[in-house]
Amino acid sequence: MYKTKLCLGIETAKELPYEERIALYKKIGFEAFFVDWKKEIDYKAMKAAADKEGMIIQSIHAPFHKMASMWERDEKTEEALCELMECVDVCGILGTDIMIVHAIIGFDKHMPNDFGIQNYKKVVDYAKEKGVRIAFENTEGEEYLACLMEVFKEYENVGFCWDTGHEMCYNHSKDMTALYGDRLIAMHLNDNLGIWDYEGKIKGWDDLHLLPFDGVADWNSIVDRLNKCGFDGILTFEMSRFSRPGRHENDQYARMELEEYLTHVYMRACRVAQLKLNRKQA
Repeated sequence: MYKTKLCLGIETAKELPYEERIALYKKIGFEAFFVDWKKEIDYKAMKAAADKEGMIIQSIHAPFHKMASMWERDEKTEEALCELMECVDVCGILGTDIMIVHAIIGFDKHMPNDFGIQNYKKVVDYAKEKGVRIAFENTEGEEYLACLMEVFKEYENVGFCWDTGHEMCYNHSKDMTALYGDRLIAMHLNDNLGIWDYEGKIKGWDDLHLLPFDGVADWNSIVDRLNKCGFDGILTFEMSRFSRPGRHENDQYARMELEEYLTHVYMRACRVAQLKLNRKQA
């Protein structure tokens, strides 16, 4: 895309072997992808496949299902910590210096504490040694994100990953770039329908990851905020091809053949990139 490199999460095409996914992304027009950390992945082979296609590995998304244990002393705390450390090491294998991290998991969690801070400090310090930047993502539990961003505000290797869909549901459409835009390292661009519940109670099924312009997001505002942050790096999109359990918003995508769907993603990504450029030049 003219003046902009476009990136898509590699799990969007999870039915294919990684080598085929990477080649398909390249064929469609993407210049980069990001990957979710999984213990069973052969990351050396993935890096080789990316190099063969001339593809950039933009970042790795750290595991997040045990993140509550980073704050609560339990039987999974050490395992959660070890997984994050291993994820830092994988950055070196993949040749990326960006690791996306959730501060918490759980909609009933609202009390960050020193135990969690010290656990995350171990990860941040280790990442610093390895030349890796930690980008904390906006999810549920804004108190935990605010805590970590404040504690590590002087750390050059700690910044922010802005998820536009999460902002509309998990963060009640609060302008997260107003809080952390000056520390923006990465993004997950996607659309959403906001909060489903009339009373405003947020739940996991609100996180739809629709294609841009298929939801209620104000994309003029999104690209304006990116421009205000001075972000001119890779535009990264995180999409879901399949609907949440009991929901049907993504069914239209699932009915498409994979290559057709990825082409639609690419077309929408180009539209966002061109909108960003146009409004920057206006």
